[in-house]
Amino acid sequence: MSKRVVVTGLGALAPNGNDILSFWNRIKEGHSGAGPITKFDASKFRTRFACELKDFNPAEHLERADIKRSDMFTQYALVASDQAINDSGFDFENMSPFDIGVIWGTGQGGMVTFEEQMKEYFQGDGTPRFSPFFVPKLIANMASGMISMRNGYMGINYTTVSACATSNTSIMDAYNYIKWGKARIIVTGGSESPITEGSIGGFSAMKAMSPRNDHPETASRPFDVGRDGFVMGEGAGALVLEDYDHAVARGAKIYCEVKGASMTADAYHLSATHPEGIGASEAMRQALAEAELSINDVDYINPHATSTPVGDISEIKALLSLLGTEKNNLWISGTKSMTGHLMGAAGAIEAIITILALRDNIIPPTINTEEIDPAIPSNINIVTGESMEKPIQYAMSNTFGFGGHNGIAVFGKV
Repeated sequence: MSKRVVVTGLGALAPNGNDILSFWNRIKEGHSGAGPITKFDASKFRTRFACELKDFNPAEHLERADIKRSDMFTQYALVASDQAINDSGFDFENMSPFDIGVIWGTGQGGMVTFEEQMKEYFQGDGTPRFSPFFVPKLIANMASGMISMRNGYMGINYTTVSACATSNTSIMDAYNYIKWGKARIIVTGGSESPITEGSIGGFSAMKAMSPRNDHPETASRPFDVGRDGFVMGEGAGALVLEDYDHAVARGAKIYCEVKGASMTADAYHLSATHPEGIGASEAMRQALAEAELSINDVDYINPHATSTPVGDISEIKALLSLLGTEKNNLWISGTKSMTGHLMGAAGAIEAIITILALRDNIIPPTINTEEIDPAIPSNINIVTGESMEKPIQYAMSNTFGFGGHNGIAVFGKV
């Protein structure tokens, strides 16, 4: 018999706030995290802004040894997971360490470390002087490994990589392992530190990012007729997933239940979503079927909505294939307009937003969207401008990634 799975802890390190409370307040207020890039001289790049973390000092959270041997994406993971673990309030002393796992995602892994070490090598005299921590800092699985080492968790432990669908892949896998009875608690989510010369340069070359350098705070505008690309973001989102019976027995605070999750592939293009959203719509259908719900039961969707001309419309087409053309009570809002696109961490951050919207019956806004693209029909209800209060029983979070990956998670009140 499959187990019920609930969320009992949350942690966020985002361009809008370095903890859950400040992050959620700024999301509800419609606060943009975008600004000029400060991590390097971006003056020669097509896009010179991003959604960077603000006032984050790893030394305030981590020991010097942990900082020395970890890339920024791992540091972000450690801080966010600490928050989620503390928020969950579970007592490790009364559990077997083999009952607690970590499934963590990242799209790029140690990009900061890779670029720094390559610069040192090529700008030097050609003598290899690599740090002994180069490989451990670089590899993508080190965030999950260090979370387990930091806390003594000896259960399931690995990393997922599915580009910008990565975090939802992690959440789905954690949900499944608990549902199958192979773990009681899993710390899951994703982290990314992609604001580097290589990442910004590469995505600029693809013309995937908005070039609105004069007004970065208004650059991400999902579904707007004038949208012209995404805004890069960085950070981490962490969730503690737990066996429902175990959570109830220990008197845990329960945010919501994970009702269903699914992944499909577009099998279409390296970087573009399928123009008709065929893979995305099937992933939504499968996740809803597992949750024993229809699309008409869902009150809120946090869409992938990166603010790209093609991507936003393909997602709308995918949704329309489920909704049809009739009026409905489903509302959506594109919160990347505030956080930017956190790549492999996007799904975790947006799952957290979805869960808090469900808890508080508040749908955060899509900021900067002034004129909805006329290609979007009127029965697609988009929250723009300000947050909206609305009873929410079920909510869904959508993520899609380069390579055609589609990841969907469905949450509901307990």
